[in-house]
Amino acid sequence: MPERPPLFDDREDAVLTDVVGALIESERALAELEAARVLQFAAAMRVALQRSAHRPRAVQEREMALRSIAAEIGGALRWNDRTVQRRLGEALQLVDDFPATLQALSEGRLSPRHAAVIRDIGVEMDDPAVRAEYERRVVVRAANDTVAGTRAFARALVEELHPASITERFARAEQQRRVWIDDDVDGMARLGVLDGATKIRAMYDRLTRQANEIRAVAGPAADDDTDPDAVHDRRAIDQVRADLLCDLVLTGQPAIDPTADSLPGGLGAIRAHVSVTVPALTAVGASDRGASIDGLSPIDADTARRLLAGSPAWDRLVTDPVTGTVLAVDRYRPSPALQRFVRARDVHCRFPGCRQPARRCEIDHNHDHARGGPTSRCNLACLCTRHHTLKTETPWVARQLPDGSIEWTSPLGRVITDHPERYVAFVPEPDPPPF
Repeated sequence: MPERPPLFDDREDAVLTDVVGALIESERALAELEAARVLQFAAAMRVALQRSAHRPRAVQEREMALRSIAAEIGGALRWNDRTVQRRLGEALQLVDDFPATLQALSEGRLSPRHAAVIRDIGVEMDDPAVRAEYERRVVVRAANDTVAGTRAFARALVEELHPASITERFARAEQQRRVWIDDDVDGMARLGVLDGATKIRAMYDRLTRQANEIRAVAGPAADDDTDPDAVHDRRAIDQVRADLLCDLVLTGQPAIDPTADSLPGGLGAIRAHVSVTVPALTAVGASDRGASIDGLSPIDADTARRLLAGSPAWDRLVTDPVTGTVLAVDRYRPSPALQRFVRARDVHCRFPGCRQPARRCEIDHNHDHARGGPTSRCNLACLCTRHHTLKTETPWVARQLPDGSIEWTSPLGRVITDHPERYVAFVPEPDPPPF
């Protein structure tokens, strides 16, 4: 175990232990209160529906009862009536369609955000039996996972259980692609884009790669600015990404390209990189089971096959047919096999709650190599720079279990277990064709 830095002492730990305990109790109490509010909202929605039943058949006339009740509640709570109207519908949906989630919320086992994720992702499953199975499994996961981890698990579970294929659902969802704008304060505004996950993640990755090249060439701004000819860039990477996007949309190319002399082709030569996981039967056209990008976004089988056809290299992952655990990795174009194995298994940073893609992470020895930790798959894991530094510089301790799960022990002794994503990403085909 790493030596305890001087900035940690027992008195401070005692205070922090009390703080963490109080926060846990506060979260539990807030969840119970939210469950009570959901029941009240649902009751109000039922009244609105009963009143609407006596209205004329015109849609606008029928909605007046709901609008009036939403305005009444909004005035009492000082909420926008449109927000209230949306919350009434969501509450009734949770009460009627997701009773186990509501029960877990009322017992303080889930946060309101966890419950919202379970509802929002599971709502597209119309079959009550399928939805109940989805809810049963996702509530168990959510009770021990972050909101982001629950969201990823829920999406993969929907892909497994949904009677309609991801190809059919993507074809419907793609019709909703759009661009919109929201005005902000101080002369600012937001631009939003809804489109296929492949394109959106590729766009973001290319912007990030270009921004990193600009920052690498320009270098950080010097405190004294003693060299008047030096090129410095004071922008944060988010600012560089935003500037690049505006330049590319408005002019077709970056307004300033400091990499022109050092990078062949300049910023325009940088291409997007995304990691796509495709089941073998989908790749050969024997199944329409969907794939995923960076272990986060499901994509349809047709898109996955198009990506494979245009890829110069790909990884083959051999997985356990029951658990989905990665057993081995092979690659058409040779590269360090152990790194590929770890990135394929982990999908993202293995610190609890972090979803930074594995390809942007560092490979860390769970048990420090300098202290005798072996360089093997049972002692390696992906950690982003932030959490790699946290593990190195503070008393956080990671211990990898035989199945690839990692037990994290906090400085206060709390144990949090992070499970490998591949438990979710790979499931056996229900009726595999005979080969």
